[in-house]
Amino acid sequence: MNAPLYNTEILRLAASIPFHDRIDAPMASVEKRSPVCGSRVTVDVDVDGEGRVSGVGMLVRACALGQASAALMAADATGKTAAEIAAARDQLAAWLAEERADPPEWPGLDIFAPAIPHRARHASIRLAFEAAAEATEAAARGGPA
Repeated sequence: MNAPLYNTEILRLAASIPFHDRIDAPMASVEKRSPVCGSRVTVDVDVDGEGRVSGVGMLVRACALGQASAALMAADATGKTAAEIAAARDQLAAWLAEERADPPEWPGLDIFAPAIPHRARHASIRLAFEAAAEATEAAARGGPA
């Protein structure tokens, strides 16, 4: 694959992260950090009575790939359950590791196809989904993460 790792769409997403402000008193909050590059993503969530995400807040201190991934996660997290976000997290990890042929069933994640051979970048791409899955599960249980 000869597609550039950083392309216009990645950079556009990185510059347009939705919900980039933290939630004042979230039901749960999780921070994830990549030991490889130092990228950090903190995800705050609130859930409704059915355990579906009703509010998202984030603090993203990551490379453009991590920022783009956070933007994609946040754009479609509202209304999702912990199980749905965990499934996307797991599909993303398997796809990046080439254990799954198809991109994850989450809008836009196919944009990371050029990153598959760049294993050192995978952790940053996964951070937002890992944090969101843990935070949503904790919020649905009714306790802090």
